[in-house]
Amino acid sequence: MTDKYLVFGNPVEHSLSPQLHTFFANCTYQDLEYTKCKVEEGKFKQQADEIFSHGGLGCNITVPCKIDAYNYADELTDYAKAAGAVNTLKKLSDGRILGDNTDGRGLVYDLKRLNFPLQGAKILIIGAGGAAKGILKPIVDCAPLSVTIANRTYEKAVELARDYKEVSASTFDNLTPDFNIIINATSSSLKDELPKVADEVLKNASFVYDLMYKKTGQTVFIQHAKDLLVPHAYDGFGMLIGQALLSFELWRGVKPDFEKTLANFR
Repeated sequence: MTDKYLVFGNPVEHSLSPQLHTFFANCTYQDLEYTKCKVEEGKFKQQADEIFSHGGLGCNITVPCKIDAYNYADELTDYAKAAGAVNTLKKLSDGRILGDNTDGRGLVYDLKRLNFPLQGAKILIIGAGGAAKGILKPIVDCAPLSVTIANRTYEKAVELARDYKEVSASTFDNLTPDFNIIINATSSSLKDELPKVADEVLKNASFVYDLMYKKTGQTVFIQHAKDLLVPHAYDGFGMLIGQALLSFELWRGVKPDFEKTLANFR
């Protein structure tokens, strides 16, 4: 019987997950179907129960349902606990539901592929929302020299930093131009806006990454970094593939080829 998986959220119309996971399945000879399900407001548990009771084996979770998925899971991985959110659910052999978060590891997977020198680096993360929280543990696990979180609301950065001795908080005005790596974890690029980081800080970095991506062209943040002659600047499309690939591996026990996937979708 064909195994069933899906992406679960609202909206899901434009999600690439069905195409990605169908491609993964074809490449690894897995018998599965992958569909979309729009979650109605306030009905996450009801709809998730229905999916898993009717043969569903796993779900990818999009905003705004990652907290609902976190609360729904019977068991959480350390990455999910650190992120306070779940982007992958898996039905275990005993019927319990495992919640994981592959976002941060998907980012690290792509950063390493792009030869970002994470170990010993001075890293700036722009933003202190859910996206920043989701990537923090995998970044810290790579043994950087330091991680600084800069946010418009300083108190949110302080709150996010307090669980890690390597991590500190800063206002935008107090940033100094001495970061090797800068990661934009805000959604500013979705609105074609730049985060409030001084050009002097940005142009002194060697590596810049935007968690957001555009289907065609560059995000405004990456384009701005390139205009400032930052040597290595990339958007988050590789992170999208990385987190999906790790979800698929969790479900199926096989890892699809990253480069083959990237070549097919870009």
